[in-house]
Amino acid sequence: MKNKLYISTGVLAILIIFYMININQQKNYQSTSNQIFNFNQEQVNSLLIKAEGSSIEIQRVDTSWVILNNDSLTLKDNVLTTFFDKIFTLESETIMTENPEKWIKYNIDDNLGTHLTFTDFNNNVLGAFVFGKSSSDFSRCYIRFNDAPEVHLVNQNIMYNLQAKPEYWGEKIIEETL
Repeated sequence: MKNKLYISTGVLAILIIFYMININQQKNYQSTSNQIFNFNQEQVNSLLIKAEGSSIEIQRVDTSWVILNNDSLTLKDNVLTTFFDKIFTLESETIMTENPEKWIKYNIDDNLGTHLTFTDFNNNVLGAFVFGKSSSDFSRCYIRFNDAPEVHLVNQNIMYNLQAKPEYWGEKIIEETL
């Protein structure tokens, strides 16, 4: 009877040890999120989006925002607000690669990627980034800092908000006749 009790206690102790080792190893697989941007919306004076051969620049003029070089469209405030709300909540979940030869796999090379550049009020670049679509996870996208080789997987997909088409950002000016 005592032998069965010792064996049962020994097996229980071994299972507890394996459980503790397993829990400790699983901590290595947890995602650690980090903010992407080290600046905020108030520091941004303009943003430039380049994708698929077209580009758009949106700039702050006094207290309002305008689409540069486009007199026929006024900027939709809700689109810009949504853009800033999403872009400044992006967090890096993991680094996918540090090899520039694999950028094409993540749609983040200079030709396939969508380029986003923020400048401040002195026309200094706050940040230049390249975004790429994920072909397997549509709720996330990839980002790379323009001067760094690392490709980060971010916590949400903002590719729809990175449109270089003026029609996405603006609406035609409707002139009222009296």
